[in-house]
Amino acid sequence: MTPQIYLFILLSISSCFGCFFCQSILPKIEEDIEKLKADFNSSQSDVAEGGSIFTERLKSWTEANEKKIILSQIISMYLKMFDNIGPATSKLHVKNIHNALHTLNNSLTESFKKVKDLMELAKLPMNDKKIQRKAVNELFPTLQKLLLDHPTTHVKRKRSQNQKRKCRC
Repeated sequence: MTPQIYLFILLSISSCFGCFFCQSILPKIEEDIEKLKADFNSSQSDVAEGGSIFTERLKSWTEANEKKIILSQIISMYLKMFDNIGPATSKLHVKNIHNALHTLNNSLTESFKKVKDLMELAKLPMNDKKIQRKAVNELFPTLQKLLLDHPTTHVKRKRSQNQKRKCRC
């Protein structure tokens, strides 16, 4: 994992939030990341093997609210990494990056809750009869919410075609 990804994530978050925090701290973080690169010997060729860890995953998350969800999970992964790097955490540049990540993580709390919801959904035992009965009871309201909140492109296309037919200016 290269520290350049830190910078990429901080830039992504700043583009999502347009926050003053990111603009004012970004040059210092970049400098600290350069020091972290030296600590981790991240310029070695084996770092590039297997592709990126986070940046590829970010490409498919295009909307700002979607990005907040994935970024909240990525930031929490970085915080876990910092918790596991041991004695390097006593260095000032590592503390600065760690503090910046904590600040960003606090601003993404709501998105992190959404990630937890997704993880809990993935863990539901769908072979359990009680869960199946509950799911069947919730099927229509769930579909109704989906269809009302996100009409299909077919419905949109039909509406726009009808509007074109009505107006013969």
